[in-house]
Amino acid sequence: MKFRTLAIHSGNNPQEHLGAVMTPIYQTSTFAFRGVNRPGPFDYSRSGNPTRKVLETCLASLEGGTAGFAFATGMAAETTVLMMFEAGDTVLVHNDLYGGTHRLFERVLRGKHIAARYVDLRDAAQAEAAFTEGVKAVWIESPTNPLMNLVDLEAVAAMAHRHGAIAICDNTFLTPYFQRPLDLGVDIVVHSTTKYINGHSDVVGGAVVVRDPALAEKIGFLQNAMGTCAGPQDCFLVLRGIKTLAVRMEEHNRNALQIARWLSSHPKVAAVLHPGLETHPQHAFARKQMRGYGGTFSFRLKGGQDAVFRMLENVHLFTVAESLGGVESLIEHPVTMTHASLPAEVLERMGITPDLIRISVGIEDLDDLLADLDAALAMV
Repeated sequence: MKFRTLAIHSGNNPQEHLGAVMTPIYQTSTFAFRGVNRPGPFDYSRSGNPTRKVLETCLASLEGGTAGFAFATGMAAETTVLMMFEAGDTVLVHNDLYGGTHRLFERVLRGKHIAARYVDLRDAAQAEAAFTEGVKAVWIESPTNPLMNLVDLEAVAAMAHRHGAIAICDNTFLTPYFQRPLDLGVDIVVHSTTKYINGHSDVVGGAVVVRDPALAEKIGFLQNAMGTCAGPQDCFLVLRGIKTLAVRMEEHNRNALQIARWLSSHPKVAAVLHPGLETHPQHAFARKQMRGYGGTFSFRLKGGQDAVFRMLENVHLFTVAESLGGVESLIEHPVTMTHASLPAEVLERMGITPDLIRISVGIEDLDDLLADLDAALAMV
């Protein structure tokens, strides 16, 4: 079946749910045994729940994996994956990434002696040299948050495998509709389902998808042991959102690319970071690795942080808020919002500067979005 069909039907058989076309919310903590020492397919909702199972099956089919796992948050998904590693292990991390992931590595895992080594994975020679003894995995975002840099997933995954390591990719920005990392050799795909997969800004959640049964067994054990799973109500909402994922991503992509082109010619904009623009240094590669560019990108304003704050104070249709991927348009300042937990020297090294704005373009009418940005920029 094709993507749009899978998104609507995968995992759900109405005959298994009393004919319910929409998967019911199994809001129960425990399940009756069929008899003494005779459990049914589910026994306790931390270990498995029918609503969650349908979501996990659907996620796996969309990413081209064999097993999917749904978590309470995106960070719960990341933490569970990283708990596969032990003291003394090292994870190579692309040196431009989401602030929450950096915080997890530096303020939680480093204290447990699981080290992150930051590398520019776009530089093949630098990446190859970083695979020293003790490196067990490589952590990738592509595109990166918020600078929209791209990593060659196929090349880095192959490099990791040559050195006996696994490759992990955060695919939140593009979703499996625009990019399928498992098809390129990546071992584990991570999502914040809060974002595009759910798409309605009304639930937080995370997901992991794998192909290798041995990895699936490890992650399944950790999910159960740590209790990081998603609840049935949240799973129901994410399933609801997934059904329109394909049509939403097309609209996000179309609106965002048009806005990026408009901003690139605006006299108050210093630079637009969008891989769909011909001016992006990795544009040709983006067309090779991705089917589309998504709805989130960043741009820099002339005038620095003062200009940024004036613009943010004068938007009306765009909502100043963290997160991304909802049907409504959001706008934020990474230095003081999503990446505020990073030390100043780390922000500077990454290139996340005070003049940077990140926008998540929704599916509203394009003319209305452009008018809002135009009016806000007029006040800068």
